[in-house]
Amino acid sequence: MAFVLSQSDSYTWPVTLVIPVDGGRREKHSFDAEFKRLPQTRINQIVRQAKGISEDGSDESVMLEDQAACAELLVGWSNVVDDAGEQVPFSAKALAQLLELPTIAAQIIRAWSESLEVAKRKN
Repeated sequence: MAFVLSQSDSYTWPVTLVIPVDGGRREKHSFDAEFKRLPQTRINQIVRQAKGISEDGSDESVMLEDQAACAELLVGWSNVVDDAGEQVPFSAKALAQLLELPTIAAQIIRAWSESLEVAKRKN
């Protein structure tokens, strides 16, 4: 298949969330995230900021928090529901509510990072 140089502005990727529940257990939940397709230059900046490395290589950069990165990366979703099982439309308010749940932003960033990895070779 030939490579098409022009790509869409976004793509969907599954996100699995692990949530602590009563009794010392964890539940898995999932939804489909729509991530903004960023240029490699911006991806490099995000990675450096996440590691606390400035553009010039020093360690004096402003850290990029997971919530801020998610707010930039996440542009839509599906299979996010409310208590009644109704679909929650993507909005800035709904995204802010999601990102206030502990560890959720980090798990979304992990899924985004996995989406950028080149498939591992099988032996």
